[in-house]
Amino acid sequence: MSKLVRIILILAAVGFLAAAIMTNEKPSEVSGQLIIFHAGSLAVPFKQICDEFKRLHPKVEIVREAAGSRLCARKITDLHRCCDIIASADYTVIDTLLIPEYAEWNIQFASNEMVIAFREGAHRAEKISKDNWHDILLDKRVAFGRSDPDADPCGYRTVLMITLAERFCDRPGLTDKMLAKDRRYIRPKEVDLLALLEVGELDYIFIYRSVAEQYELEYLILPDEINLKKTEFADFYKSASIRLTGKKPGTFITKAGAPIIYGVSIPRNAPNRALALTFLAFLLDADKGGAILERNGQTIVVPAPTETFDKLPESLKVFALPAERY
Repeated sequence: MSKLVRIILILAAVGFLAAAIMTNEKPSEVSGQLIIFHAGSLAVPFKQICDEFKRLHPKVEIVREAAGSRLCARKITDLHRCCDIIASADYTVIDTLLIPEYAEWNIQFASNEMVIAFREGAHRAEKISKDNWHDILLDKRVAFGRSDPDADPCGYRTVLMITLAERFCDRPGLTDKMLAKDRRYIRPKEVDLLALLEVGELDYIFIYRSVAEQYELEYLILPDEINLKKTEFADFYKSASIRLTGKKPGTFITKAGAPIIYGVSIPRNAPNRALALTFLAFLLDADKGGAILERNGQTIVVPAPTETFDKLPESLKVFALPAERY
């Protein structure tokens, strides 16, 4: 091989290596402030996702606010606050409270399931099972907590799950008895219950499996017929319903049971829409944000059908499907 050929090959290799380095997630010039309103159950994975996004884009400032998903929506509709992204533990929160006035579209991106978590030393924890959990939680010596249905999807999913259990377990009156007990331990979002569990004020809490795993809690897996996890039980899930506050004060909507699916959108008044689009492309990528969600116990459902597919930005259509295909 001649000296000239060797030089040409070396230069080509150097050029190839430089190109690879340039395209291998090199920190970019993306900058600005990104405001995210997100469900409390997304606090742990979203911190990790935001940290990784900032590593790639160090000039970005991210402001995260965790709250019950319905409260996140109310910040936009009632308080007229601006954010760049809203990520809800229930995609229908975006559909019913934000679209079409405050948002145009919605992408479903992750799933979850309801469990009953408990602390070490909880009353009767050594005996609790999927067959007797309702009897144990109704014990006067036991204290349990749940989140507010009008603020947090985990709250109304708790009510829906108990309603389904009444039918599945053939326990007439179970729902009324459970909802009348320990009402002083209702909190705005499910993660607010963790401190009460840790200090021993509560024995059990209704919570998402992902959160229980993230905080290394003991938890009881419930039957698929009531845990709101499986799409094959969707028809049975929707046999339960709950009345919730509507878009405007004094109005109400009926929420039927359904498999747990999270949703995300960019509000119409987003201050930094371009940056929000860049972040969502990272979040919804199975090898990036999706992988972090999976490590934190949340199964990715991307791409999933959406009735708002035609309204999606072109850069995000790869992460969704038209509803008619489903």
